[in-house]
Amino acid sequence: MERALRGARIVTFIYFVLNGTLLGMWVVQIPAVEERVGISHAALGGFLVLLGAGAFLGMQLGGRLSDRFGTRTVVPLAGVLCSATLILPGLAREPWALGAALLVFGFGNGTLDVSMNAHAVQVERAYQRPVMSAFHATFSVGGVLAALIGAAAIDIGWGPATTLAVAAGLGVVAALASARGLLPVVPEAPATDAGGRSEVRKGGSVPVRIWLLAVLALLVMLCEGAANDWSVLHLKTVLGASESTAAFAYGTFAATMTIGRLLADRVSARFGPVAVLRHGATLAAAGITLVALSPWIWAALAGWALFGLGLSGCIPQLFSAAGHTDPAAAGTNVSRVAGLGYVGMLAGPAVIGWMTHLMPLNHTFLLPALLCATAAAAAGILRTPRPADRPHAVELTS
Repeated sequence: MERALRGARIVTFIYFVLNGTLLGMWVVQIPAVEERVGISHAALGGFLVLLGAGAFLGMQLGGRLSDRFGTRTVVPLAGVLCSATLILPGLAREPWALGAALLVFGFGNGTLDVSMNAHAVQVERAYQRPVMSAFHATFSVGGVLAALIGAAAIDIGWGPATTLAVAAGLGVVAALASARGLLPVVPEAPATDAGGRSEVRKGGSVPVRIWLLAVLALLVMLCEGAANDWSVLHLKTVLGASESTAAFAYGTFAATMTIGRLLADRVSARFGPVAVLRHGATLAAAGITLVALSPWIWAALAGWALFGLGLSGCIPQLFSAAGHTDPAAAGTNVSRVAGLGYVGMLAGPAVIGWMTHLMPLNHTFLLPALLCATAAAAAGILRTPRPADRPHAVELTS
């Protein structure tokens, strides 16, 4: 059993790396695809909304399928779907074709995202200790891997179609080859209350908790989305940094987020998920406030680093809590939290952009500071409601 559990953890890492790599491969090819299709930056923003819409739909379906058929079935199929559809944006020659391609690819990405997170919850339940944050760290590793591969492909003269086709083929192989190591389907009884009565999900305490977790995910991921799109521009346009120096804004944010996720499981095991969310969100609020108010480049970089470190453990705790709330509906619950969080990720850059019409860019970052403070104040939602609902070991069967 112990060997099978270790194997399941390893293949879960593989699927998280795969998802990060596939998404990163598309990101690297955006400039080339944009030029070939002949669209403006503004039009590209609209197409990226289609990518997000497809991902949201995929998350909702992927969660329900995971609960019905088991993650051992859904995760590899979602991996194949996400990999195979990666080639579509590379083949698009017309705007309508690119829009359709991104909608389909987004759907595959969302399905893989939520099903692999549901399986990660299953692995964490079997381990009986926090392991979720490390999985999310390897997603970031996949993005770095995609950047390196994409740059190499550009250097040797490969176009988007060739690059994405090769990545798609390797992704299909990885998804299928790793399937055997996933945990088998284990029937789960719905969560029960203190009297042993089933907590049917019809608007009772469990759904309320899930939606509260989802709202917190929206707040946290809105902050993350704002950092992704505005950190570099902040250093360049507000503080007058050079392009090369400005790039370090996102680099420090991403680096500290990855490091924080590698460490967050140990912190959560020792101090609990409430402490990770509360103190992490507080640190993030302090970091982005420093960014908003500091006139110095070095202090702004320190602020972005603190922002990434603080946010790093928040989302894994929320996903983990959603999956453990009711093991029989882990996939559905994770899809709700991940789906609303993804809406926040997409909305973050737009909200900041709209606010720049009313105030300087750096002052708009006080909104993420407020949202982080709100998440810190609401961290108590992560407390396990009842002893009966605590994560328990999963018996592995072949």
